[in-house]
Amino acid sequence: MARTTTSSRRLFARARRVLPGGVNSPVRAFKAVQGEPPFIARAAGAHVTDADGRRYIDYVMSWGPLIHGHAPAGLTRALGAAVKRGTSFGAPTPLEVALAERVRALMPSLERMRFVNSGTEAAMSALRLARAATKRDKIVKFQGCYHGHADGLLVQAGSGALTLGIPTSPGVTKANAADTLVAGYNDLASVERLFRMHRRKIAAVIVEPIAGNMGIVPPQDGFLQGLREVCDRAGALLIFDEVISGFRAAAGGAQAVFGLTPDLTCLGKIIGGGLPVGAYGGRADLMAQVAPEGPVYQAGTLSGNPLAMTAGLWTLSKLSDKLYRCLADLGARLAAGLADAACDAGVPLQVNGFGSLLTPFFSNRPVRDYRAAIHASTTDYGVFFRAMLKRGIYPPPSQFEAWFLSAAHTERDIDRTIAAARPAMKAVARS
Repeated sequence: MARTTTSSRRLFARARRVLPGGVNSPVRAFKAVQGEPPFIARAAGAHVTDADGRRYIDYVMSWGPLIHGHAPAGLTRALGAAVKRGTSFGAPTPLEVALAERVRALMPSLERMRFVNSGTEAAMSALRLARAATKRDKIVKFQGCYHGHADGLLVQAGSGALTLGIPTSPGVTKANAADTLVAGYNDLASVERLFRMHRRKIAAVIVEPIAGNMGIVPPQDGFLQGLREVCDRAGALLIFDEVISGFRAAAGGAQAVFGLTPDLTCLGKIIGGGLPVGAYGGRADLMAQVAPEGPVYQAGTLSGNPLAMTAGLWTLSKLSDKLYRCLADLGARLAAGLADAACDAGVPLQVNGFGSLLTPFFSNRPVRDYRAAIHASTTDYGVFFRAMLKRGIYPPPSQFEAWFLSAAHTERDIDRTIAAARPAMKAVARS
């Protein structure tokens, strides 16, 4: 088992006495990579530093929100000024109006929106609204796609649930799970079968337009357009979960990249610039049903928190076409370097990428869906991960998570990562 340094080990021992598994989110416990987590003390740019002073090039980037890197100077100044004005009011603020207007300008399908505090809350609320609007109960999700830990969505879920081998969770009732129908990602025929079997009972299809929670799996040609057409024929709503892809794939999200308009969209991560945030929104007629304008109840004490709104405004204001081009170039450079390192070591590897997102799958077959993703070797990934961490590179501690790049990463960072990957791949070959 990989061992962390002394201070982190002591902190992990303390944490396990007060936190389940010693962490506040399961993947952080490093069980999937047979290790113990370094405890991060500070971060700047593309680097994190642990409690023992060891520095790593970071590809977790808080699981996606930090598109501009850790603690950029402009953001820290903006947050410092916001703190002086107050950290929470429990009342409307100009900041939430400004951020909503900024989001709508970048992603016009969100004619109206509601800020919440997490992606889980956004997905849960969007589905409640879809059921109310259609007066139907059932929803369709996809194998390996994760939409948060609401009861009805922990059915063949990806991300942390997939990492820990818990596709469903104890505590989720059979009645709740019964209204969740599961289709195959990139398998439009499986969706059509569900609609034939459950005529006029399906309220919505919820999908990650670029799957990011079984590792990165882009949609195949025609898949998303097919979902739009199936929903339109059946009178169901199409919900894009863009918590990861929103403002990652492009300034307008995956929906801009693929030229599609969902009925509702779930957002998070980048719209809070690293602070807790979520949002759901879409057609004005649908959002008019949300309380207090309509009967669909949803509320939150810290929704629209001024610090999160400040961070979101600063983060979205710095997006540009040049940024996305640079991130895509870095992503392609890293993907090619990892593939070359694996080839030289004789290790089967598939690298899926989309702009600033990528996942190296330790597999000898292309990964286009959930079944292919879970075929990847978690054992090989664990060996690779531990070898990379030892060399000062911090990838996600799971085969089934995305690697995230930021504006703070440089070509030198990428080249150093590729250099570390060469002996790491050789370690996999020997294992």
